[in-house]
Amino acid sequence: MQSDDVIWSVIGHEFCSYKVKTVTQNFCRNEYNVTGLCTRQSCPLANSRYATVREKEGVLYLYMKTIERAHTPSKMWEKIELSKDYSKALEQIDKELIYWPNFTIHKCKQRVTKITQYLIKMRRIKLRQEPKLVGVKKKLDRREATRERKALSAAHLEKSIEKELIERLKSKAYGDAPLNVNESVWQTILDREKSVKEKVLDAGVELDMEDDETDGEEEEEEEMEEDWDAEGGEFVSDFSGDEDGDLDDDLSDLEDVVDEGLGAEESEDDQSDDDSSPEDRPPPKTTLGKRKAKPTMKAPPRKKSDKSGRRGPRVEVEIEREVESVPLTRSALANW
Repeated sequence: MQSDDVIWSVIGHEFCSYKVKTVTQNFCRNEYNVTGLCTRQSCPLANSRYATVREKEGVLYLYMKTIERAHTPSKMWEKIELSKDYSKALEQIDKELIYWPNFTIHKCKQRVTKITQYLIKMRRIKLRQEPKLVGVKKKLDRREATRERKALSAAHLEKSIEKELIERLKSKAYGDAPLNVNESVWQTILDREKSVKEKVLDAGVELDMEDDETDGEEEEEEEMEEDWDAEGGEFVSDFSGDEDGDLDDDLSDLEDVVDEGLGAEESEDDQSDDDSSPEDRPPPKTTLGKRKAKPTMKAPPRKKSDKSGRRGPRVEVEIEREVESVPLTRSALANW
């Protein structure tokens, strides 16, 4: 038979593993304690008739301990699920603990109120978007970085070995069909070579297509120009024909005047030379600033290009030539 007074005299005044002593008060760490204080009424070990409320994953449960189950510790606590509605949970406590002490009933209701309040707070905090704090494990990060570095170096080594072997197979260092090489590896190498050749061929075909497109555009332009010529279209300069004729006439008149003056001087010099003897001839005087004008060089005719179809915009080029001053004779002035 369990004696509550004897148990409390031992754990209350001597030693208890759940007791936490402070300067002002003693607390109890037992999970079934309804108040959390180390007192005679609140102790779950020194009371054969005891009740408390606990929460598991957001659900409230009423735990009851009776004298009849004291001899079976595994079946000592009876668990009853309480309603999520606060008022209904209080009614359930009143119904289940109808003949229990008022202290136990009151403390169970207080515990239901407290747990319901902190469950509501938890739901509100979950709805808020607050930054989630994540712990940094430096040792684990360092270990993972070392593993990654080692794996990367091993992968580089494997790739370099594979590349060297593939180069040897391509150069046929082991023959056309080496015996100790897996057939799948050999087939992959052949497929790669085929794919490279196909890419090169595709690039050549694309270049040919581009050349054909440019040739087609040039032919279209030539056809358009030929149609324009057949219709009688011509490129016209900005100067009118009358102005061009006047300019040509002025230039021809100037050339005639210069030629006549030169001819008259030469004839006079010849006559004077014939009359005078070579001994009586005075030395020729050098006249500064009087030079014979060089014959004007006519520009060679432009050859017509074979491609008559392409014609750019016609550009008029004016060339100015400096003609040195020549003394005019009387005959030249009379003709002028």
